[in-house]
Amino acid sequence: MNLMEQLKALTIIVEDSGEIDFIRKHSPRDATTNPSLLLAAAQKAEYRHIVEKVMADTDTASESSLNMALEKLAVRFGMEILNVVSGRVSVEVDARHSFDTDATMATARRIIQMFEAAGIDRNRILIKIAATWEGISAAEQLEKEGIHCNLTLLFSFVQAVACAEAGVTLISPFVGRIMDWHKAKRGVESIPAAEDPGVHSVVQIYNYYKKFGYQTEVMGASFRNIGEIIELAGCDLLTIAPALIEELKNTEGSLPRKLDAGAAATMDIEKISLDEKTFRWMLNEDAMATEKLAEGIRRFAADLDTLASYLKSEF
Repeated sequence: MNLMEQLKALTIIVEDSGEIDFIRKHSPRDATTNPSLLLAAAQKAEYRHIVEKVMADTDTASESSLNMALEKLAVRFGMEILNVVSGRVSVEVDARHSFDTDATMATARRIIQMFEAAGIDRNRILIKIAATWEGISAAEQLEKEGIHCNLTLLFSFVQAVACAEAGVTLISPFVGRIMDWHKAKRGVESIPAAEDPGVHSVVQIYNYYKKFGYQTEVMGASFRNIGEIIELAGCDLLTIAPALIEELKNTEGSLPRKLDAGAAATMDIEKISLDEKTFRWMLNEDAMATEKLAEGIRRFAADLDTLASYLKSEF
């Protein structure tokens, strides 16, 4: 069997794409989107009809109307994706709300209302929220309302622990971006997958969750190569870009389980407790996580601004 076939027997595969045709081809259970992926998809001719439908009643001269169009567009792409996956789609809250708990909750509720108005069960939607203290606090309340959350831009152990304590449905640790930081810091071109700090981060989080019985799912994300994916075989979920899915499908070999919940339960791991001050201090002490979280928020916000500019100029 190829590596993808073997991986599917160990881990739930999620497609990291906003392009419906790729998702239909690869048949993942779930799919994830973000502003970067939506920007790329919205500019393709084959998806123009989706954008035109959203923009038909949008006043592009009004900032509030344009911002609402961005939410509607994310929902419309999400609806199209749900037509071709059996599971869930992740839809991201505006990154500009990353430090505003109330705005994050209000946006999440609007997104869910739009899906439910279209007859889609909220259990098929994951609201993607940046794993800031404010974002995690918003997710904790949303989960109590039956709105399931995917905490993204997660680069550190302390973010993961806070998410688990908040009872969020799923987290997305960013493997490749962690490695990017360490490569730049070390001045090297590559890091072997078995030594990859991003891989090690997910392994630590996974083992901690399974040791202490947290129900929050771990979904490794942002991969740079299939070596990282192979090292995380057995993780709850892995969200993989189309190009890497194809590479896994075209690669033969043996794929052993690397992560095991039963083994994690027997490990000698210390449980930690968090409050807001402890969270902020521990995150501050992790230079990589602090830098990558801030950079990720800026990047997603910039992609939203670029998408808004594109919509304004085209429609």
